[in-house]
Amino acid sequence: MVKNDTIAAIATAMSDSGIGIVRISGSEAILVADRIFQSHKKGKCLKDVPSHTVHYGMVYDGEEPIDEVLVVVMKGPHSYTAEDTVEIDCHGGVLVMKRILETVIKYGARPAEPGEFTKRAFLNGRIDLSQAEAVMSLIQAKNEYAMQASVSQLKGSVSKKIKKLREDILYQIAYIESALDDPEHISLDGYADSLLEILKPMIQEVDKMIQSSDDGRIMTEGIRTVIVGKPNAGKSSLLNVLVGEERAIVTEIAGTTRDTVEEQIRLRGMNLHIVDTAGIRETDDIVEKIGVDKARAAAQSADLVIYVVDGSCPLDDNDREIAEFIHDRKALVLLNKSDLDVVVEKEELERMTGHKVLAVSAKESSGITALENEIEGMFYQGEIDFNQEIYITNARHKAALVQAKQSLLMTKQSVEDGMPEDFYSIDLMDAYEQLGTIIGEALEDDLVNEIFQKFCMGK
Repeated sequence: MVKNDTIAAIATAMSDSGIGIVRISGSEAILVADRIFQSHKKGKCLKDVPSHTVHYGMVYDGEEPIDEVLVVVMKGPHSYTAEDTVEIDCHGGVLVMKRILETVIKYGARPAEPGEFTKRAFLNGRIDLSQAEAVMSLIQAKNEYAMQASVSQLKGSVSKKIKKLREDILYQIAYIESALDDPEHISLDGYADSLLEILKPMIQEVDKMIQSSDDGRIMTEGIRTVIVGKPNAGKSSLLNVLVGEERAIVTEIAGTTRDTVEEQIRLRGMNLHIVDTAGIRETDDIVEKIGVDKARAAAQSADLVIYVVDGSCPLDDNDREIAEFIHDRKALVLLNKSDLDVVVEKEELERMTGHKVLAVSAKESSGITALENEIEGMFYQGEIDFNQEIYITNARHKAALVQAKQSLLMTKQSVEDGMPEDFYSIDLMDAYEQLGTIIGEALEDDLVNEIFQKFCMGK
């Protein structure tokens, strides 16, 4: 799979901006740049300059000047791709960037494929696959937590843990195989009991990483939040307050919201994907009934359900139905319309729902800070230390960890059942290979290609 031909792409966004970057990487990157670049210092050639230096001059297509640029030279292996790399910093016009890229290709490079620079960094051994995937996660990060999780993975938090587990597993495989090949010098007496003790922390470590994937998903994708309640309870008003604009129609007429209304908001460094739903009640209106069914379906898959109660009206059977639905879910209950005469007892509502009740007024925007504090506390207890904790944010990694855990559990079961030692090594090897797919070892070329095709162009 390793290629060392010279590739080029625009590494910045294709839009008018202050600066644009055309990146070149490969065995002839510096020679290609020399063919089109003329330094303002006469006679200077890029092939003769030290690595990691910046040079001022003009890019030419033959005799035609194209743009005044800065050229950064980074010689391999001390570059992003571990190859000779040149970055041309030009003016950020779309036409200028395209013209320079066309010139670079004309004089010896070829267009890079999506993610090919990072793919080369992986193939050349500068980073492993989990770090490569962290690059794309960092680019796509939509909040502070997602960004910090990606930076932690890019620094090798996942890689180090996976490599240590694989080393420990491989040692046990080698011991078993050696003992089976040379029983006169290496004994397996009592090995089964010691292997059980070795497997326990391994399984716990893998399970801990699997469990972290829920927090990891929330960090990257945001908290799926569904607002439910009876018609006219103030759900849409709450959505508008959280979003900070009139996103949903609000009227005094019950049942105004017939379909789900979705919005993304930032809250304390977290992303909330909020869904405002139709009021849940028994109805003969066909259209409203479809909206109620959609509301129930949305709440089924939510990370957080916010149940809005109209505090100015007595509780009824619809409230009791919603309370029963959210009883065993992660939920917050808002006693809304606290600016009016409240007839619902907060304590009664807490007993009925099994959740904490906050008094708010969506109309007056009161109690919203307490709501934000509560949401933050529900999902992130205290400070998150990305230097100490590992969060699995990649679904592919989670799937591999689940398979590895299953293989370790099968090894444990074989030991407990008194099976021959060669059964142990079969399942241990499977766990070893499953963990290897996370960092890019024991992985098919087609899957590697598929992963990097998801990257943006120029990265």
